[in-house]
Amino acid sequence: MSRRFVRIGVDVGDARVGVARSDADGLLATPVVTLPREDSAARLQELIVELGAERLYVGKPRLLSGKNGSAVEKANAFIAELAELEPLAEEPEYDVYLVDERMSTVSAHRALSDSGRKHRTHRPVIDQVAAVMILQTALDFERARGAAAGEPWIPGDSH
Repeated sequence: MSRRFVRIGVDVGDARVGVARSDADGLLATPVVTLPREDSAARLQELIVELGAERLYVGKPRLLSGKNGSAVEKANAFIAELAELEPLAEEPEYDVYLVDERMSTVSAHRALSDSGRKHRTHRPVIDQVAAVMILQTALDFERARGAAAGEPWIPGDSH
C-alpha cells in the first residue's frame, strides 16, 4: 500500500490564485479557495499547514507551441515567493512540481458552461476549477505511473 498524503493543486493567475486539494489517497481533486494574488503565497503556506500537504502541483502555463512564455516566469516567481517565506513551526516538508496546464482555464470555462453556469458567474470560481483540473491530471498520472507528475521545481531554475 502506498503512503497516504494530501496534495495541493495551484493555478497562478495575474489577479487570482486558484487552489484545490486531494484526499489522502490521491484519488480525487476538489476545489478549496480562490485567493487574491496579493499575499496569496502566505495564505497558501497556511493552507499547506492546515491540510498537512506534502506535495504541490503548480500549473506551468506553456504556450500552445510548447515553449515557455511570460506566464511560466510568473508561476516560477510565485513558487519562489512561497519558498522565501519564513517557515511556519508546524509546516510539513513538501515537494513542488510544475505540470503542463496548457488548456486548463479554457477547459474550466467549458466545464462551467456545460454545467449550466452563466459565463458572467465564472470569475469567482474559474481559478479553483482550473486548479482542480491541474491536480486531477497529476493524480491520474500518479496512479497510472506510480510517480509524481511534471517536473520538480528547483530554486533558481527557470524551467
